[in-house]
Amino acid sequence: MRARGVPPGWGLGALAFLVGSLLVALSIGPVPIGLDSIVDSALSHLPLLHVDARSSRIDDAILWQLRAPRVVLAALVGGMLAVAGSAYQGVFRNPLADPYLLGVAAGAGLGATLAIGYASAGAGARELLPLAAFGGAVAGVACAYVLGRSVGGARSTGTLILAGVTVAAFMTAVQTFVQQQRSQTLREVYAWLLGGFSTAGWHDVALAAPYIGVSSLVILLHRRVLDVLSLGDEEAAALGLDVRRVRLLIVVAATAGTAAAVAVSGLIGFVGIIVPHTIRLLVSASYRTVVPLSLIVGAGFLVLADLIARTVLSPSELPIGVVTAFFGAPFFAVVLRTTRRIVM
Repeated sequence: MRARGVPPGWGLGALAFLVGSLLVALSIGPVPIGLDSIVDSALSHLPLLHVDARSSRIDDAILWQLRAPRVVLAALVGGMLAVAGSAYQGVFRNPLADPYLLGVAAGAGLGATLAIGYASAGAGARELLPLAAFGGAVAGVACAYVLGRSVGGARSTGTLILAGVTVAAFMTAVQTFVQQQRSQTLREVYAWLLGGFSTAGWHDVALAAPYIGVSSLVILLHRRVLDVLSLGDEEAAALGLDVRRVRLLIVVAATAGTAAAVAVSGLIGFVGIIVPHTIRLLVSASYRTVVPLSLIVGAGFLVLADLIARTVLSPSELPIGVVTAFFGAPFFAVVLRTTRRIVM
């Protein structure tokens, strides 16, 4: 492994953190399930091994029908939000950039609000919700890109960010209008906006996984390009990089993955900022390190956040966005105070 890549110790530590988070989340709940039962059940579901399950049918059903889809979805969403945050920070050379920078959150919120407010009640509305949120997120970023390019040109990242703020403000206004017009849906919209995995199923995993997988792969393959972009547009162009094409490709990948994540989880803040920043401060500022570690650590972080959300007030659940903000902000402050430096 190259010196400027992921340090082996940190890479193994991140993987251990993710695996540990998954196992803990699978084992803890109203019905505790031991590690041996989890491993036995997992082996019994592998098609090529033909291992007979020794765990009870109840444990097996709880694992594969309730906990596993929720844990897997939380890992997918957490990894995507973190890696998208690192990509946005590299593309825009802005340490405060997050996956919702260009109007993804506002667009998804508007799409979800329209689906909840105007779709017929019942299963039809639930099936429409992730599609509406995804469409709204993509539409929001597309509007921001068109507006930013028409005003400031394709290379003006500052104008693109301002266009995203403008589009987000307009979409939020429309969303608020719809909420007031359909006041009976306020509680449901509010719950979605705060994020959560309480209704997660394998169909949600199947819906989001292709977008998240492809988007994450594109960003991972361009992590060295992000280091070049951090030098500035002129320097990157002098090194032979097609800045406009590469920036658009990375933004599209990060946006599509974030839109898919938001569509199945609602709006979950802080992951796209806290995880890349922590890695940058503690390990390395190089995107060769930040991007892959963000993917792994972000997945484990959100799995643990979801575990806290579903257990701290059991049998009720906290919105996961509350958990990420409650623990993310103080943790970030501690990291800043401990390191006493910001590496960019």
